[in-house]
Amino acid sequence: MKAIIKGKIGKNCKIGEGAIIDENVVIGDNNIIEPYAVITGYTTIGDNNHIYSHAVLGSEPQDLKYHGEKTELIIGNNNKIREFTLINPGTEGGGGVTKIGDNNLLMGYVHVAHDVIIGNNCILANAATLAGHVVLEDYVVIGGMTPIHQFVKIGEHAMIGGASAVAQDIPPYTIAEGNRAKLRGLNFTGLRRRFQDRSDIDEIKRAYKALFESGKPIKEVAEELMKSENQYVRHLAEFVLNSKRGIPYDRKV
Repeated sequence: MKAIIKGKIGKNCKIGEGAIIDENVVIGDNNIIEPYAVITGYTTIGDNNHIYSHAVLGSEPQDLKYHGEKTELIIGNNNKIREFTLINPGTEGGGGVTKIGDNNLLMGYVHVAHDVIIGNNCILANAATLAGHVVLEDYVVIGGMTPIHQFVKIGEHAMIGGASAVAQDIPPYTIAEGNRAKLRGLNFTGLRRRFQDRSDIDEIKRAYKALFESGKPIKEVAEELMKSENQYVRHLAEFVLNSKRGIPYDRKV
């Protein structure tokens, strides 16, 4: 079965048999589209991506408020999107765009719902599920079989354990797991891989203890930490102050 190609395709792309690329799709250079992948809707894909068999990108959002309006899916460069992954475009009520950055790995059966924003260098293990309006900053790792509740935000360098259920915001640099997921500490493995200056890790560690282990009101601590000279501490504090769904940690009396 020949591929059906109606959209705009860049240079040096390899498209497998049975793949479907609809008319409003724009694909950049050096992409590999494996057999029977479907790319539809107003979808734009950058360069050097590998999209595996039976992935479906750009199909209508699974949202009853969606009524066929023009919305987009934008995917960056150097991503691996594995078998049977489903990625929906945005909705009018959510800004109209689902966006995935660069250098991400989405393993098999991952679902990325409408209006989700994924940064760069993230890993979503098999059957991870992002509901609508979820935001992942850079270098986030989501374990397999883990659902993320709509409107949740997960900070950079955070790691979520497999088979967890995340219903609240997870701050940068932390580890969370469980059903319902709670903070379990800092993601030291991820931090040591990415941070050259170990003093930054020490500052983050002190900030984490002040926020989540001191027993003091978390917002008050975050406001104090905003005065820090360390950019990562300020980002952690800003994340806490801007959280809409709250932070899932064990409050000490």
